[in-house]
Amino acid sequence: MYTLQDLFTLMQHLRDPEGGCPWDQAQNFLSLSSHTLEEAYEVVDAIERQDWPHLQEELGDLLFQVIFYAQLGQEGVQGADFSFAQIVDTLVQKMLRRHPHVFPDGTLASAQHATSLSEAQVHQHWETLKAQEKPQAKGLLADIPLALPGLTRAAKIQKKAARVGFDWPDIQGALAKVYEELQELEQALATENLTEAQQEYGDLLFACTNLSRFLQQDPEAALRRTQAKFSQRFAYIETQLQTRGLSFAQVSLEQMDAWWEEAKLQE
Repeated sequence: MYTLQDLFTLMQHLRDPEGGCPWDQAQNFLSLSSHTLEEAYEVVDAIERQDWPHLQEELGDLLFQVIFYAQLGQEGVQGADFSFAQIVDTLVQKMLRRHPHVFPDGTLASAQHATSLSEAQVHQHWETLKAQEKPQAKGLLADIPLALPGLTRAAKIQKKAARVGFDWPDIQGALAKVYEELQELEQALATENLTEAQQEYGDLLFACTNLSRFLQQDPEAALRRTQAKFSQRFAYIETQLQTRGLSFAQVSLEQMDAWWEEAKLQE
C-alpha cells in the first residue's frame, strides 16, 4: 500500500515546474480554498448517507487539500513559510495544551485513562483555553470566520453570545422570537417595502437558527435533511409523470400535490 511519504512525493511531482501538472502548478492558497470547502462538504455528505466506502475516498480528497497547502507553504507561495511537519507539530502542541484533563503534564507520555470532568466542563475549559490563546481578539465574536456558511456562522455567533449569558432562558423565548420576526416580515410585505422585507427575512432566518440550539440540532444538518426529503418526494412526482408519459406542463398543481402526499405516506 502507498504511504504518506508517497503522497508527499506525488504532490512534489505535480508541482514540479518542469514536469508537473499545469493545473496543479497554477494553484495558490486562494484558488484552492473553494475546492477545500467542496471536499469538506462531500465528507459530511458521505457521513450523513452512511456511505462508508465513499467516505474513505472523500477523506482522502480532504487530506490531499492539506498536503497541497503544506506544499505551497514549503514553496513559500504568497509569502507563506511552513511545512507539513510544522502543521503536525503545532496541532499536537495545541491538543496537548487544550486537554490538560487527559495530558496533565502537557506531554503525550503523561496521558491518563480517566477524567473526572463532565463533557460540559471539558467544553467550558476548552473555550477558556482558546480565549487565553487569542487575547488579541477585539471582541467575543471577532474570531468567527466570515467565510463560514451563513447558518453555521449564525449558530456560532449565538452560541458564543449564550455562553456569556446573552440568551433566552428556555426554548419558549426563542420560539416567541421566531413568531415576532415572522409578524414583522408580514408587516413589511403588507406595506410592499421590499428592502425592509428582505431585512426582516434575514432576522427570521437568524431567529430560526437560534431555535435550533434549543433543539440540539445543527441548522445546516437540519436543512440538508429537509432538502433530501423534498428531493425524494419531488422524485416521486417525476416518476409518476414518467410512468404516465406526461410532462409537468400537462398536469395541474393539484395533481402534483396529490402525488406529493402519496410520497409522504410512503415514508
